[in-house]
Amino acid sequence: MYSYLNMTKYLKTTIGFSLLLLSVAANADNEQNDLVQAERYRQAGHPATSSSMFNDLSFDNDIAIRKRVASNRKTPKNILLRLASDPDQSVKISIATNLSSPDGVYPILARDEMVAVRSVVSRFEYVPVIALKILANDKEVDIRLEVARNLNTNEEILKQLIHDVDTQVSSVAELALQRLYQGK
Repeated sequence: MYSYLNMTKYLKTTIGFSLLLLSVAANADNEQNDLVQAERYRQAGHPATSSSMFNDLSFDNDIAIRKRVASNRKTPKNILLRLASDPDQSVKISIATNLSSPDGVYPILARDEMVAVRSVVSRFEYVPVIALKILANDKEVDIRLEVARNLNTNEEILKQLIHDVDTQVSSVAELALQRLYQGK
C-alpha cells in the first residue's frame, strides 16, 4: 500500500513537471515569434530594406506589418500597386497618403469598395486629377463634396460638380470654381 501511494505521488509529480516544461517551451516559442514579428515590423519601416524583403513583408499575415510597408516611402512602386488591392482598409489608406505612391494606385483606390478609402483619397492634397475625376461620380455625397473642396480639382471637374444633384456639392463646386478663376 505504501509503495502504491509513493508511486501515485511520483506519477503526479512527474506529470506536473512535464506540464511545466511544456508550458515553458510554449512561452519560449511565443517569445521567439514575438521577436521575429517585431524585427519584421522594424524592417517594414526601415528605408534601407531591400526590395525582396519589402516583397516578403507585403505578404505578411500581420496587418500592422503590411500597413508599415504601405506607408514606407522607400517601398518599390510595384509593391505599392499590388497592396492597393489589399483586403484591409488601413493598408490602402497608408498607400493613399504615402507621398511616394505612384499615380497608378489612385484610380484603383478611387474605385475601392470601402467608403473610408475613397474618402481619404478624395481629401488627399496630392491626389492626381484622374482619381478626382472618378470620385466626382461617386455615389456617396460626402466624397463628391470632398472632391469639390480639393485644391487639385480642375476646372472641368468643378464644372461637372456644379450640376450635382446635391445642393451642397454644387454650391461648394461653384465657390471653388470662382476661386480658381480669381487665381488666374
